[in-house]
Amino acid sequence: MNAAPLTLSAAGRTLAAMIDHTLLKPEATARDVERLCMEAIQYGFASVCVNPALLPVAVKTLKGTPIIPCTVCGFPLGATATATKAFEAGLAASTGAREVDMVLAVWALKQKAYPEVLSDMRAVVESVGSGCGVKVILETCLLTDDEKVTACQLALEAGVEFVKTSTGFSTGGATLHDIALMRAIVGTRAGVKASGGIRSRTDAEAMIAAGANRLGTSAGIAIVTTP
Repeated sequence: MNAAPLTLSAAGRTLAAMIDHTLLKPEATARDVERLCMEAIQYGFASVCVNPALLPVAVKTLKGTPIIPCTVCGFPLGATATATKAFEAGLAASTGAREVDMVLAVWALKQKAYPEVLSDMRAVVESVGSGCGVKVILETCLLTDDEKVTACQLALEAGVEFVKTSTGFSTGGATLHDIALMRAIVGTRAGVKASGGIRSRTDAEAMIAAGANRLGTSAGIAIVTTP
């Protein structure tokens, strides 16, 4: 399949370069992922984020393009064993993923088992190697502000590249409050990804103004083509 890049407004191009074009529904097929990749090429999105089983399809379709193949790890609960997360992330990297979005060990954070939270993230970072970045999904809707602060601090210590709000599969998505809080904690030492419930250009621009520099959304086309 071929996809010619489309002409977008300057604002649309800027937004597109910050969007992870995402399809994580369990019923998504290989053909759906191929279509997602062609859209990413056409609109100039930062990455395509898909479930691990369909990562090879994305890697193959995006070969020779600047679009980043991305997948998830320990998704969507974050409650798998650390060794399992590390193996899953390492396999993704060896398959061609250049970014992996892992889910925080929320259960460990809740019981203040901070060394376990840290070692969980570090294991994933170490498993993917230098050619693949790691984002950690905090699932902010399940955390107190104090827990969000601690999670961000541990993420910096673990060496992740981004802290991210949500899986999109829990009780809530990104909020402006959470984005501003996360940015205040990580400063310039890590990126902040807003994900969950971002449906319009207004939503996207508000998240960026609050401190996000990456957006996870399945509504990317509508966002970048809005006049």
